[in-house]
Amino acid sequence: MPSSPLVEIVDLHRSFHEAGAERSILRGASATIARGEIVVLLGRSGSGKSTVLNLIAGIDRPSAGDVRLDGVSLTALTERDRTILRRQRMGFVFQSFNLLPTLSVGENLLLPLELARRATPERRRAAFELLAEVGLGDRATAFPDRLSGGEQQRLAVARSLVHDPDLVLADEPTGNLDLENGLLVVRLLDRLTRQLGKTLVMVTHAAEVAGVADRVLRIENGLLVAAEGSPNPK
Repeated sequence: MPSSPLVEIVDLHRSFHEAGAERSILRGASATIARGEIVVLLGRSGSGKSTVLNLIAGIDRPSAGDVRLDGVSLTALTERDRTILRRQRMGFVFQSFNLLPTLSVGENLLLPLELARRATPERRRAAFELLAEVGLGDRATAFPDRLSGGEQQRLAVARSLVHDPDLVLADEPTGNLDLENGLLVVRLLDRLTRQLGKTLVMVTHAAEVAGVADRVLRIENGLLVAAEGSPNPK
């Protein structure tokens, strides 16, 4: 029997007030994402890609509809409970890296473990093994400003996985990188999430990034639709 989906996006609506008028971004978007699946969200600028990601993360709340993680309704949770859920079950990779400049590479890496109160000696050892796997094993005491853009994003990838999350959310992870480094980061994300059995949802405007996906969804007219050649969202 197939397992239940990890993420359920149910009839999502999201509107914003802008310049005295209401602007509708999502108009009933629905999809399911299976455990261990890699899904890429494509869409033009302003189509709502990052909005969908923020709703999946529970950072934003829908105007209507629901997002469920492993059967748990995010809209039914308090802000505090959503924060705890993010810390424990989600990892994040951002376009701008979001590394803390006053912390070393190793300290940035361990931050999700510290926030989730999971920094056991065993997990710390596993974290530095992961750092070595992304090619930064000898840079633990360096600070982010001593790393190249590609190295900073590789650190961000390791950080997103260090606390063993169920779901990794990546928002334009290649946006601040040249094509070569961007593809290296995407392939690293692809390899590590598959190797560790994680679910990955990645937002991008770059069609070449979609090649790693099990499924590609496009945002069109406020809806999530299967891209050509991709299975229909369930």
